[in-house]
Amino acid sequence: MCELFCLSSRLPTRVTFSLREFADHGGPGGRNVDGWGVAFHEGRDVRLYKEPEPAGDSPWLTFIQERRLPTRLLISHIRHATRGGLSLANTQPFARELGGRTHVFAHNGRLDGIDDLFAASARRFQPLGDTDSEVAFCLLLERLAPLWAGGDGGPPLAARLAAVTGFATDMRPLGPANFLYSDGAFVFGHGHRRTQADGTIAPPGLWCLQRACAVDADAPAPAGVAIEPGAGPQEITLLASVPVTGETWRPLAEGEIVVVADGQVVPASRPSSRSQT
Repeated sequence: MCELFCLSSRLPTRVTFSLREFADHGGPGGRNVDGWGVAFHEGRDVRLYKEPEPAGDSPWLTFIQERRLPTRLLISHIRHATRGGLSLANTQPFARELGGRTHVFAHNGRLDGIDDLFAASARRFQPLGDTDSEVAFCLLLERLAPLWAGGDGGPPLAARLAAVTGFATDMRPLGPANFLYSDGAFVFGHGHRRTQADGTIAPPGLWCLQRACAVDADAPAPAGVAIEPGAGPQEITLLASVPVTGETWRPLAEGEIVVVADGQVVPASRPSSRSQT
């Protein structure tokens, strides 16, 4: 299955990837890399880099590593294709404008029956490709759009969380529904089920690590992730499909949603109702 990764920090930090190592880290014997993408949030917009090809020899990765872009919020996705051809339109993360800012979404799993839900929706947002993940993102945006019609400040967090929770509840019966969704201010991480090392499809689908200081720069190196410590007191939260360091990560319960902002898990986070569906 695909691999998800998110970093949220209080102060800007720099993150670079060896995405081939990161993809291999997700399961025994490695995974095929059918595409990759990294979204660096920058104010209301994002710097989005993605390719529908394996990342091993990509000159884009060399470019990203040389630029060493600072960011406080990053979302990355490694694709293991299950639906849709190998194309740029099918490569995650996906990004759309809503409420005058760029929203980002990445999904891990397979959602059978998602097209029927999409056909019954308002369909203001249309997929560019043909993956179930992008259709799911369009459905989520349909539900969020009324909340963002009220002004530049954005809707209250409670309203955003309620919309994401309802969306996640509808996705889980369709199949593994692990996802990361960001509106630039908050990241919503939903853990469900994923293919585990023994081949079973079971929770956890997402893991969380909180640090009150910078992550040891060498700690995630075996997983292909390099996080620079930076200067000054730092707080960092990481979300990933599988732990990328040897530290004690917390597995998200099946159906749990966490909200992350400025390197911290927001107290408004809570397990969604009907968590076992």
